[in-house]
Amino acid sequence: MDAETPNSQRRHVTIKLWPPSPNTRQMLVERMTKNLSTPTIFTRKYGSLSENEASEYAKEIEESAFADANQHYEQEPDGDGSSAVQLYARECSKLILEVLKRGPGVEDKGIVKSQVVSAVGETFFDISKGQRAFIEADEAKTLLIPLKEPGNSYTELCFSNRSFGLGAAHVAGPILASIKNQLKKVDLSDFVAGRPEAEALDVMNIFSAALEGSHLTCLNLSDNALGEKGVRAFGKLLQSQTSLEELYLMNDGISEEAARAVCELVPSTEKLKVLQFHNNMTGDEGAVAISEILRRSPLLEDFRCSSTRVGSIGGVALSEALGGCKNLKKLDLRDNMFGVEAGVKLSEALSKHEYLTEVYLSYLNLEDEGAIAIANTLKEAAPSLGVLEMAGNDITAEAAPSVAACIAAKKALAKLNLSENELKDDGAIPISKALEEGHDQVTEIDMSQNSLRRAGARSLAQALVHKPELKLLNVNGNFISDEGIDELKDIFKESPEKLGPLDENDPEGNDDDRESGDDGEGGEDELESKLKNLDVNQDE
Repeated sequence: MDAETPNSQRRHVTIKLWPPSPNTRQMLVERMTKNLSTPTIFTRKYGSLSENEASEYAKEIEESAFADANQHYEQEPDGDGSSAVQLYARECSKLILEVLKRGPGVEDKGIVKSQVVSAVGETFFDISKGQRAFIEADEAKTLLIPLKEPGNSYTELCFSNRSFGLGAAHVAGPILASIKNQLKKVDLSDFVAGRPEAEALDVMNIFSAALEGSHLTCLNLSDNALGEKGVRAFGKLLQSQTSLEELYLMNDGISEEAARAVCELVPSTEKLKVLQFHNNMTGDEGAVAISEILRRSPLLEDFRCSSTRVGSIGGVALSEALGGCKNLKKLDLRDNMFGVEAGVKLSEALSKHEYLTEVYLSYLNLEDEGAIAIANTLKEAAPSLGVLEMAGNDITAEAAPSVAACIAAKKALAKLNLSENELKDDGAIPISKALEEGHDQVTEIDMSQNSLRRAGARSLAQALVHKPELKLLNVNGNFISDEGIDELKDIFKESPEKLGPLDENDPEGNDDDRESGDDGEGGEDELESKLKNLDVNQDE
């Protein structure tokens, strides 16, 4: 009998922790009012509220937290309410801090309510912070608890920088499936790092199946070494998307075959505004496949296909397709092997783009012919162009008049990068003259590694030193004499931080066109005299 007594007592004595009594709820409101209106560690940091305002907020916070916790309790069969109490307290604490961060507001209940609701409705769930690490099943169960809370408002997920194993994926799958209809943005970049290929593909298939049928506007699958197998592992997810506005597939091993798979599996791109393929091994045939996606994307605003091993054939295909993307604002094709033919074809496409604000065309082997064609086109198009990069294209002084005329017409230009070309002083002086009038928004000019001498560098410095927004003039890696260096420093003596480093300048540098003489200064003076009246605005 003695041994049975404790069990009997446990059978008949139960303690329910939920719901709290009306008195308990009122006491909590009074305590929160005090926390919002009197000196605490948080009110000292964010400021306190008036007592009336604090009381209104406290009532709304308590009601919101109680509703969430009560909903949770109703879905907790045979529970004693302890988890509901924990949720109730956690929500109250979180909302107090959110209200204090917002600061005092209008003492209107409607406004109080809307601000509390926005605080309750936390929308971004992010586990990417901290060190890159593997995630297995047990940790996934803990990490993803907030996504299981009834009534959560998460619309954006970031699982980047954490490598999911198969066990963790099996935990995540059902959770994601349960909230997929509320999700809008999902970041799965770099989420299988270090996993064996077979396991990584299984993980991708699980996530893909879980999110199939969601209505995403943004999907990031970058940094996963997808290849064709990986792209097809995400097939269910990709094929089910009809509202995508942003798609990121950077550093994913997107080969020719993988690019074709993307073209096949992403049939609906009518709403696509951002498409980024940076750092892949796409090649010409892959670029042809990508060009088909471009043809189906009339609303595209941001296209990046940099460092993708695209040559002339692929460059021509992309350029022709881009002609139909008339809403384009940002174009990044850097570090490919387009060559002159693709450059000229690109210039034809650019004539149709009046909304362009950023154009990145460095390291495309454009040479003078391609550069001239593009500069002439941009002179008449893209009135709001703010960034222009054409570094490393073997551009010489022959193209300088066209480039200068383009620059003169772009009064909104903020950043110009013409580094690693062969413009020399003959090219630098007309470009500097193009920057003299207007261009008050200029922040950065890079003319490094252009075989410049004293005259060219001086001309740039004089044209830019008084620009109100200037942050950097880079003329490093040139052939400026010691006297020229001193002159540059004197020009920028009032703002030395705006003149970039000159540690890689070579005063004794030679180039194939250098005339005989002791330091070339006389030739520079003659050159500057010839070009000082150059009209960069005249048509070619």
